[in-house]
Amino acid sequence: MYTYFIADDETKIRQGIRRLIDWETLGFSFIGEASNGEDALRFILDKNPDVTLLDIRMPRLSGLDVARLARADGYRGIIIILSGYSDFKYAQEAMRYDVKYYISKPVDEDELTDYLKKVTDELSVREKHTSAIEYFSEKARDGILSDVLTGSSRISDQDLKELGLLSGCYQAAIYEKYSHNAAAVSYRFSDLLRLTNEDNHSFDTLTIDNNEVILLKGDFAIRRFSDFVERFEREVKPQKGSPLDSLFITYGHVVYRPEEITESYQEALFLLKMRFYCDQGQHTFGYHQLPARRTSLTSAGIGALQEYQDRLLGYIQTLNREMVAESLDSLREQIYLSSAPIEEIRLFLIDLYLQVKESIRYHYHTFDIPFPPNSWAVDFINTRYYLYEIITFLSEQAEMIMRSLGTTSRESTLENVIHYIQHNYMSSLKLERIAPLFGYNSAYLGKLFTQKMGMNFTAYLDQVRIDASMELLRDGSLKVYEIAEKVGYSNVDYFHTKFKKIVGESPAEYRRKFRN
Repeated sequence: MYTYFIADDETKIRQGIRRLIDWETLGFSFIGEASNGEDALRFILDKNPDVTLLDIRMPRLSGLDVARLARADGYRGIIIILSGYSDFKYAQEAMRYDVKYYISKPVDEDELTDYLKKVTDELSVREKHTSAIEYFSEKARDGILSDVLTGSSRISDQDLKELGLLSGCYQAAIYEKYSHNAAAVSYRFSDLLRLTNEDNHSFDTLTIDNNEVILLKGDFAIRRFSDFVERFEREVKPQKGSPLDSLFITYGHVVYRPEEITESYQEALFLLKMRFYCDQGQHTFGYHQLPARRTSLTSAGIGALQEYQDRLLGYIQTLNREMVAESLDSLREQIYLSSAPIEEIRLFLIDLYLQVKESIRYHYHTFDIPFPPNSWAVDFINTRYYLYEIITFLSEQAEMIMRSLGTTSRESTLENVIHYIQHNYMSSLKLERIAPLFGYNSAYLGKLFTQKMGMNFTAYLDQVRIDASMELLRDGSLKVYEIAEKVGYSNVDYFHTKFKKIVGESPAEYRRKFRN
């Protein structure tokens, strides 16, 4: 039995076509239907029906667009166009996408039956002329590709060549779908990359454990992938919550022999498990980030982290913000170097938070400290995708506790404000937002700040940012616009103006002076 698929935006037409003729007698079984072009294209590429009936006018993508994109992605099934238009130009365009059958609506029973008999003959001829290696390739290609990637069996070069898997160099990458709404992530990894149109064999894709694996083959594909990664990390900057914000790609190093492909894949697989440790806004993790880190992991790491409970408790009670921040940074680094499972790490961090919280509540039971409920905190830590999100939560909770326990000393408050600025200058800081954190209104804190520092809040913040930018300029590894963003200026022209006003020369001139 051959399979058939119907795509039309009118339900009555889809149902009518199914009832119009005895499909089973003609040798066809129904496989599915769609009401718009995007769903139709997705179904065709996923299920590969033998026969597809496409309405020429559909929402999102027309039938001709679906035919064009399906052919471009390798679909070889028979396409029958359904149209209420008899204009020959539509039929002419359809022929460009190997569409041999064009039926005008309303669909005539005899005409459709005659077409399907011709289609049956054509499919039968295709089957008879399909070589053994082509049949093997279609049915077992995924299995062989899986063996090559995982290294579970040795495939001869001749077999790899016949399957289009033999190349001069390879690189494995993995795309993980980790959207909060997984059902909304409908795009394919290969669609996002759009590696090349000149060679259909430049990459292969395979789904393993619900992750899309891509095997890049040849210099061209690998260069295009590298360009994609660099452009995505430096230029795209997806908005939080957008589909691209859920994109996470890992990739192993380039290898030059088929038997080494599994090494590249295993690196990508290992890095996939390391996503939890990525920085904010990081969407790719490459093999060059593996050395030293991987060999430094130790199973004793988590056990050694128990000391952080006492350290944090002591620093919070003495309002030592600097040491709290340093301890949390050290904690994050120690966890990164630990080989403990992520779930064990989550449990440790939950235990750390709850023990510090309960100890503070015991020692300061007369204070009104607005802790969140335990159940909320546990759920929050358990559902974070990244370690930095949990560390940020712990930092915010420590700051909230210290504010609740804080001194009313004017000197101490200003020192705390200055410390906060020095560690958060890269964020969007305003006096109106900082003042409530220390229990003051912005006008009063602004006056105290000017009296103490001899300059207003904005001028001091600019000075701190420019000082930080000068250090980065001397380092020389970042571009000027990257430095501007890194120290808190979203507008590079504004950064130029501020820098020249404070330093007396432009960022470029300052950098050249140190290089010379």
